[in-house]
Amino acid sequence: MKLSDLTNHAGEWLRGSGPQCEIVISSRIRLARNIGGFPFLARASRHQRQVLEARIRDTILNAQVASQMLYINLEDAPQMDRDLLVERHLISKPHAMAEGARGVAVAEDETAAIMVNEEDHLRIQVLRSGLQLEEAWDQINEIDDKLEAKLDFTFHPRFGYLTACPTNVGTGLRVSVMLHLPALKLTGEIEKVFRAAKDMRLAVRGLYGEGTEATGDFYQISNQTTLGKSEDDTISEFKLHVVPKIVDYEHHARRQLLNDRTVALDDKVCRALGLLRSARLLASEETLFLLSHVRMGVNLGRVKDVDLRTINELFLLTQPAHLQKIQGRKLEGDLRRAARADYIRQRLNGK
Repeated sequence: MKLSDLTNHAGEWLRGSGPQCEIVISSRIRLARNIGGFPFLARASRHQRQVLEARIRDTILNAQVASQMLYINLEDAPQMDRDLLVERHLISKPHAMAEGARGVAVAEDETAAIMVNEEDHLRIQVLRSGLQLEEAWDQINEIDDKLEAKLDFTFHPRFGYLTACPTNVGTGLRVSVMLHLPALKLTGEIEKVFRAAKDMRLAVRGLYGEGTEATGDFYQISNQTTLGKSEDDTISEFKLHVVPKIVDYEHHARRQLLNDRTVALDDKVCRALGLLRSARLLASEETLFLLSHVRMGVNLGRVKDVDLRTINELFLLTQPAHLQKIQGRKLEGDLRRAARADYIRQRLNGK
């Protein structure tokens, strides 16, 4: 398995399968862990970071947490490779931009990724397409157990797992669900999501997490604290209350568009598809919004000649790092926008 193999298909978060995948793009569970005897990374010396990275890397590769793991040394990795991993949601933007010894282990099917020396010594992540929180929890719990058997995680009898950020202290658990909510945006009812999230003390973020905008009508909903609540309780709350409520909002908005604003809906979808099939220059952010409208049109049966898999792949493969990897060269400005438009026209026009 090589990093270049990842550019041949969409990542796990855009496979377009799993329960409620027309709205729930992906389910992610992440665990923050630190190693006893070492300071948190913000206080660690360069040598301590190197020792940590080497020890954790060897442990991951020997623990058989997946059938095949690819380990990438991010300190030596080119910028484009790091950007590609961010685009596939396998590492965070801060992890890509940081300095010093750090890396990431990625499972062959991309359902699991373990960041080494991010904000914490380890950030274990499991990602599943659609609403599969319990399945993701079973997988990450097994990975966590295998690593904890070989590494001394910092744990306090009263406070639980100790982490660099106080909001992660306790279980160290972050549950995050990626939702595609174009109808709520079009009907002006997206504020319902923000209000519901605020009432339930949840965070709403954009496509690439903290500090990012909701590009392409993608929204990440995640818990904000972990202390005082068990893993099962957090996951159950998301599965039974949080996600169903937001999915119901989006379904209602889609029915409203279909029943009361059919012409406006078709105009929005057809304009987006027409632009994608004919444009000669396309910027990344514009592409995401156009694809978002077409994806909604496919799910509502308004677009018959484009399949969901193609749209999901285009969301990812037209992002800057993926596009340049596919083209085999560095592209900037109009050259990149032209290459993106050409690639999309070929995919959508069957050439």
